Amino acid sequence: MKLKVCGMRDTENIAELIQVQPNFIGFIFHETSPRNVVEIPNVEIPPNIKKAGVFVNKDVDFILKKVKEFDLDYIQLHGNESPEFCSEIKSNGLKIIKAFNISEGFDFTQLQIYEPFCDYFLFDAFGKNAGGNGITFNWALLQNYDGKTPFLLSGGINERMVNDIKKINHPQFSGIDINSGFEVKPALKNIEQIKKFKKAVFANEV
Repeated sequence: MKLKVCGMRDTENIAELIQVQPNFIGFIFHETSPRNVVEIPNVEIPPNIKKAGVFVNKDVDFILKKVKEFDLDYIQLHGNESPEFCSEIKSNGLKIIKAFNISEGFDFTQLQIYEPFCDYFLFDAFGKNAGGNGITFNWALLQNYDGKTPFLLSGGINERMVNDIKKINHPQFSGIDINSGFEVKPALKNIEQIKKFKKAVFANEV
């Protein structure tokens, strides 16, 4: 099980988060997001914590520019990107997280054509923003996914959901993506809450 903390921006806040040792730190590059990153945070992130850039329907040149500026390891695609687009990004030596908004009636079979090009899927809830909506979808729908690509669970997750998360029994459930549920304000996280959440969720991990 992996922990991804998304929507980071503040240098001091990131430095504090590094002490919690999440597996991923996510940076959002989407102009309309209140968590949009413009400047490179002045903090050294150790190589064991992977840097993920979140993009929504951006072109390849824009993404590769941010990869170079921020030394990104993973590209998280939150728009209508095609499997061919994922393949093109992956051909640049990058790892891909493809996000899908899950709701009643979602057809999981459409993910099959993405599987060869994606290292993770991210299952999120429908909302007006591309992430950080604080909305949770019906996790029972996860049982409709029978693919081989591991997935991260996102969408309104907060510290009160520990028991529900531990009840999820799916062979491809590989991690949790948290954002707005742990914020003091957009792009500023409550690090103590994250620390307690990680300890509670991963208590039985070896």
